[in-house]
Amino acid sequence: MLNIYVDADACPVKQEVCRVAGRCGLTVTFVANSPMRVPDPGISRLVVVGSGFDEADDWIVNQVLADDIVVTADILLANRCIGRGARVIGPAGRPFTLENIGQAMAMRELMSDLREAGNIAGGPPPFQKKDRSRFLHQFDQMIQALKRNNKK
Repeated sequence: MLNIYVDADACPVKQEVCRVAGRCGLTVTFVANSPMRVPDPGISRLVVVGSGFDEADDWIVNQVLADDIVVTADILLANRCIGRGARVIGPAGRPFTLENIGQAMAMRELMSDLREAGNIAGGPPPFQKKDRSRFLHQFDQMIQALKRNNKK
């Protein structure tokens, strides 16, 4: 059974995840450090973990199986999940894969060093409508590909 896990605390595409999952007959587990409303309680559930550092990440990594899907913007969590054979997609629709996770981690480290040195300020650009659209398209494609592979 294909499971979908969402690193939910700052995820801007919760509704989109539920919309696609519902259409595909799948359930969603939102994982967060504090209680929150989840879209479509009929197909989703919320797991609230402690507020300690990386508790949500650790819970997801301990649950995820090969070919499950994880939705997260956290590159370190993405790397850990890929290591367990999961598929990972960021909220802006960028899939994280074995082929691109090393580069993403290196870029994360570089940006962190530049922020610490005071060379840049701020974080990622604001989430836009095109990011939401790209997410919907890529997420649906990822589910369909996994379903096709599971039928073989």
